[in-house]
Amino acid sequence: MPQIKSQMKRVKTNNKAHKLIVSKKSALKTAIKKVLAAVEANDKEAAVKAFADCTSKLDKAVAKGVHHKNYANRQKARLAKLINSIEG
Repeated sequence: MPQIKSQMKRVKTNNKAHKLIVSKKSALKTAIKKVLAAVEANDKEAAVKAFADCTSKLDKAVAKGVHHKNYANRQKARLAKLINSIEG
């Protein structure tokens, strides 16, 4: 454990930031899984709604510095391609 007061504070803030990042990543993964589940069920309407939510979360994650912009663009393109492959 750190002995210096500023380093003690730094450990606290780092832990707080880490928890927020882990939470955002988890929510993002869940949103992606919802899109994949809707595609798997061939439910285009549900997939489109889940995709809208997912893209919003991806863009927010990029803005907050949780993920790189290329990661978000790659995921959006991959999911959009899957949704467009649904017939109906």
